[in-house]
Amino acid sequence: MTGDGAREIADGVRAGARRAVDVVAETLALIERADPELCAFLDVWDEEAPRRAAEVDARVAAGERLPLAGVPVAVKGRRGLRAAEPLRAAGAVVVGATSVPGPGTSWQTWGLGARGRTVNPWRADRTPGGSSAGAAVAVAAGLVPLATGADGAGSVRIPAAWCGVLGLKATGGRFPSGDRTELAAPGILARTAADADLWWRVVSERDASPPPFPVTAIWSPDLGFASPDPEPVALAQAAVGRLVAAGVVRLARPPFRPSLLDPGPAWLTLRTPGADPADAHRVRAANDARLRGLFDRADLLLTPTAPTAPHGHDGPGDTYSTALTWAFNLSGHPALSIPAGLGADGCPAGLHLVAPRDREDLLLALAEEAERRGAVEPMRGENQPLDG
Repeated sequence: MTGDGAREIADGVRAGARRAVDVVAETLALIERADPELCAFLDVWDEEAPRRAAEVDARVAAGERLPLAGVPVAVKGRRGLRAAEPLRAAGAVVVGATSVPGPGTSWQTWGLGARGRTVNPWRADRTPGGSSAGAAVAVAAGLVPLATGADGAGSVRIPAAWCGVLGLKATGGRFPSGDRTELAAPGILARTAADADLWWRVVSERDASPPPFPVTAIWSPDLGFASPDPEPVALAQAAVGRLVAAGVVRLARPPFRPSLLDPGPAWLTLRTPGADPADAHRVRAANDARLRGLFDRADLLLTPTAPTAPHGHDGPGDTYSTALTWAFNLSGHPALSIPAGLGADGCPAGLHLVAPRDREDLLLALAEEAERRGAVEPMRGENQPLDG
């Protein structure tokens, strides 16, 4: 395993210190060793990827300045190549398609790779979350530094939380989506905020100056309607405390407790062909108004990412893993899950950061600054029992 991040790889390839073909060969060898256990991939393009890597080396030699030169990237599912076109144009090399729910699996929780059921890289008896299951596992286990996802209810953020990586959902409607309901938005899974930011700069074609820190935030354990378990709440709240202590976040005073309407029924109605959307639109309008009021008071909203720890492969029981995430698919706000520590079962939990629309730059700048100040530790390497 190279263990290197996307920025390190791209810098090395652009400088001539590394070749894209060598980076991709190392990546493919690692996937071959690790994937029989993890089942993170549906397809591995072990013939096409080296050819693409050679093309990248030729482009670099010809003087092209490629921001993702030689970076191995995995895409979500077999339909993910189209969304990866900006990455390939920037020099990334797509090495394979990651697992998504298959026949007999639930979109909320599982992935099914070519070799079988996708497992959590921290505990094989636990789910990695879904539906970007293989993407989160591939990044968490160090197989690739970046993997694309799509988030319709939490499908990037939940597996990011349960696998101990970062997961960003972009603002709804900002990019084309094949989702007729427009609830889904593209996203990325990465081990560091710097790598996620590199993806964002490529796909958004914009740079941004970091905000002055600290930024004002509002903490909510439940958004006023959910019933999360005590442990993920405690882990997320402790992560908030570290952000405050590091000087990147300041909690709003006086404290403000947001109270949203439960978005679940509205989300499900919009996903049901032929259903009357009137009540769903009412809930959306009410929550949009409440969120406008919240973001008049603060720059960010902070919650736990998931209401429970990762469950076993027999299913989630009665609790929707999306309880704290799908409100922001309904509203369209960008959101980021960052690592919040390990639970008693040895599996990661996440802290969920929500920003005003079109402020992905704020989320990523805060996460990168928090990592720089030691308030967020990338969870990889010796911490992970299945890490190659």
